[in-house]
Amino acid sequence: MKEIIDQISARLREQNILVPDEEIEVRLKKLIDDFRVPEGEARRSVLNYFQKEHGIMPQARASSEKVKLSEIKESGRWVDLEVKVLDLWEPATEAISQTGLVGDSSGAMKFVKWKKSDLPDLVLGQSYSLKKVITDEFQGRFSIKLNRTSQIEPLENEVEARSVSKAAQEMKVIEISEPGLWVDLKVKVAQLWEPNSDSISQSGLIGDETGSIKFVKWTKADLANLEEGKSYLLRNLVTDEFQGRFSVKLNRTSQIEPLDVDIEIGSQAAEFSGALVDVQKGSGLIKRCPVCKRSLAKGVCTEHGKVDGTYDLRIKAVLDDGRRVQDVLINRETTERLVGLTLDEARMMAMEALDHEVVRSLIESKLVGRYFAIAGPRVDRYLLVETINELMPVTESSVDELMSRVEAI
Repeated sequence: MKEIIDQISARLREQNILVPDEEIEVRLKKLIDDFRVPEGEARRSVLNYFQKEHGIMPQARASSEKVKLSEIKESGRWVDLEVKVLDLWEPATEAISQTGLVGDSSGAMKFVKWKKSDLPDLVLGQSYSLKKVITDEFQGRFSIKLNRTSQIEPLENEVEARSVSKAAQEMKVIEISEPGLWVDLKVKVAQLWEPNSDSISQSGLIGDETGSIKFVKWTKADLANLEEGKSYLLRNLVTDEFQGRFSVKLNRTSQIEPLDVDIEIGSQAAEFSGALVDVQKGSGLIKRCPVCKRSLAKGVCTEHGKVDGTYDLRIKAVLDDGRRVQDVLINRETTERLVGLTLDEARMMAMEALDHEVVRSLIESKLVGRYFAIAGPRVDRYLLVETINELMPVTESSVDELMSRVEAI
């Protein structure tokens, strides 16, 4: 959040508006934490608020400036670009008409063209002047969005774009550390999941001796189906990332080669024990995007726009062992078991109270203060709980009893 505050403060100072960072933070946190407004939209709202407070009307969208892709360092900025279309991907939702990768001499960046923008389609390999596009950011990754105010003009001269090599490199699952890489993997199919979209033919979990990773195979890739328990050499996969968790996508250029060997899947589990001291906002009954599974803010997915979300239960909690704290994420099945509340029961509670917060409050009342030993993969600052067992708290009386036993020996 500090980075967003610094961006807002710097933009205000450019207009000779001096606002204490504390005031910016209060308004920003209220929008993001209390009203679940996406960071980019919250940033624009706070900036507009203080501009109006000092008698300066926010700049019109027509004041976009021509920049290189490498100069995009913040979200909510209106820019003009001259780029070449480097790659086109399968849209994950009907709200998107096109998505892919554009580039110029300074780098490459993801683009999204909304269906409601009613703009002409971009052609792979062609160069364009894109005007009045809005920058966006998620998890430190910038992208550009084309909407109703944007303009697309074909260019006669080809834009020199930094090449995006599709020469895939063979690597282990644990070595995947950034999105947008082209990789080859030798893996075993650990699990196959039910596809949640017609655009997806298969999804699930694959792994090698270093760990496991989610995969998605697009329907239009027209590839053979993978079989659970079988091992494969998968060529020309593209890595992706969401909330610190990496995945791989199989597209039209990907190849599937069955292997005769049985690849063993390793574990990347971590363990932690301590008292559950906090149930954070975003816990309890939530709605997720039916396509990418991101949690929604006021019915809006940061990637796919306004969607009809699906309900889910989760717990975002903090454990404390007296020396350090650990953020944990607990999925629906484990949440139901810990709290003794099913997803359907949680929905009924929220409907009767007209407030989703009642579910989080119930979870808080049942779990805070209890001691747990947990294990699961560590992703960014979170530990994703796969196993959880309750521990008896260490009290002063139990310590005294133990000491008495030791002295009696």
